[in-house]
Amino acid sequence: MTVLPDDGFSLAAEFPDATHEQWQQLVAGVLRKAGKDTADTAAEDALSTAIEDGISTRPLYTAGDGAYDSAGLPGFAPFTRGGRPEGGAVSGWDVRQRHDRPDPERTNEAVLADLENGVTSLWLTVGPAGVPVSGMATALKDVYLDLAPVVLDAGAEFDAAARELLRIHEERGLAPEAALGNLGADPLGHAARTGAYDDLAAHTAAAVELARLCHTSRPGLRALTVDALPYHGAGASAAQELGCSLATGVALLRDLTAAGLSVEAACGQLEFRYAATADQFLTVAKLRAARRVWARVAEACGAGSAGAQRQHAVTSPVMMTRRDPWVNMLRTTVASLAAGVGGADAVTVLPFDHALGLPDAFARRIARNTSTILVEESHVGRVIDPAGGSWYVEQLTDEVAQAAWAWFQEIERAGGLPAALRSGLVAERIGATWESRSASLAKRREPITGVSEFPLLAQAPVQRDPAPAAPSGGLPTVRRDEAFEALRARSDAHLAATGARPRVFVAAIGPAAAHTARVSFAANLFQAGGIEPVHDPVSVDAATAAEAFTASGAQIACVCSSDSLYAEHAVPVAEALKAADARLVLLAGRPGDQRETYERAGVDEFVVAGGDAVAVLTTVLDRIGVA
Repeated sequence: MTVLPDDGFSLAAEFPDATHEQWQQLVAGVLRKAGKDTADTAAEDALSTAIEDGISTRPLYTAGDGAYDSAGLPGFAPFTRGGRPEGGAVSGWDVRQRHDRPDPERTNEAVLADLENGVTSLWLTVGPAGVPVSGMATALKDVYLDLAPVVLDAGAEFDAAARELLRIHEERGLAPEAALGNLGADPLGHAARTGAYDDLAAHTAAAVELARLCHTSRPGLRALTVDALPYHGAGASAAQELGCSLATGVALLRDLTAAGLSVEAACGQLEFRYAATADQFLTVAKLRAARRVWARVAEACGAGSAGAQRQHAVTSPVMMTRRDPWVNMLRTTVASLAAGVGGADAVTVLPFDHALGLPDAFARRIARNTSTILVEESHVGRVIDPAGGSWYVEQLTDEVAQAAWAWFQEIERAGGLPAALRSGLVAERIGATWESRSASLAKRREPITGVSEFPLLAQAPVQRDPAPAAPSGGLPTVRRDEAFEALRARSDAHLAATGARPRVFVAAIGPAAAHTARVSFAANLFQAGGIEPVHDPVSVDAATAAEAFTASGAQIACVCSSDSLYAEHAVPVAEALKAADARLVLLAGRPGDQRETYERAGVDEFVVAGGDAVAVLTTVLDRIGVA
């Protein structure tokens, strides 16, 4: 066996370097073979994917993109690579579990179980949406408050909740300098959620007083949360979420400095909360961009050294589904990985049953263990800014930062965030973004596994205790699954009333090799709307279609086969189905130049990949008579 000398030998040393232009030529050649006449220089454009905020992701990034040149180093402005020099390499991130069960005793049981099994801080919802203020002492019984930071989320009752927590500190003999966590004052976030703008001035004044108190006597305790979740929860894009958080932070800086705090002290009272989604690269870029743009704000205010943003990332409630909720474990795993890689200081993994109500012990266990595995077994925290230097991530970070800054400036031109909320600017812009995204969801261009793709129609619903009603009256709360959930709810009601699901007869033509692809497509589509596909017999023709349709008990039929068999058999089969009183006949596939022929034979609609699945399924349920 020959041993190669250690002389810097490279496996690619004997091969010439490939150029970007050569790669473009090869890609363009493949596209031409696929029927897309594309110039060499346009090959990347043909393979690019448009995402939010006017940003497109390209198939290839190179050193020529150059955005990484301004990323800096961890712990130094612009803090793109992290707010601390050591990043998360010492201990990973703060594992923060959320608790919103109204019963203080049961909350205490859950809190202690979490702290004994890997959770390092508590996020306690207080008030009508969680533990009563009067029950906080019970909920925090036996908790070592000098070791486990408590972050409050109390909405309009934030002042009373904060004062109660401070009273508990004193009652238990906790020295003021040992107090940790965040009192959770968030006047603008509460106003955005509830539309209660008349209370904003009073809530802001109370929040400022808490900040003054923390600054003067409790150095380890922050008073204010800049919560971007109300905007994310209303359907905001990544840049809109960041822009609104910037505008919130700036509004608070103005209030705090007007009350006598320095800019540095004011910045030290803020913690920023963002959503982490299963779009891992966008989440990584968003958190990095958030630190960069906030550092720019601090620099403009003359306090550049105080611009290291403290970040709390929460796995997105918008992405959580009510059907097949087990898939949420996978979504939250990817999201928490992205949050950690993106440099979040604290990460909350919402339990997989979050969308169904209050989580059980198993769901909380999986949630906290997700972070534990990422930190302790996968060692994500050992490397500072592991995505740094990736040409793609650096470019995406730059583009998100630029888009967020532009939206922030628009809000400022409108008079600041309070004025932009009151005028409806924020709601209008976020609503337009969600409308566009809803169209992609309806057409399954943005698939939802277990809901719009690969649904399990026979799966029994997962039941949980209902969660307290969240604040409402301001920005709406949306979920990715809402359109399909409405269809499934109609199907459930039909099942409860009649004992059977709505049905569609799948009229497959020819051998399995010819129809399987479109039968699978159609079955997947109909089950996403709670409609049971009946594919029996395996194949039909003009002579057997009517009898098979009648035997199926369905009122709707969908013809499935290959294009070549459609040309010969689709017309007589459709005519036979119509003669058997099918209320609606669909055909899986594009009709091409045979549309008029198929329509004359009785085909009412054509179902195709990329079509509006929600519209088709709504029509089917309407025709069946499902209320």
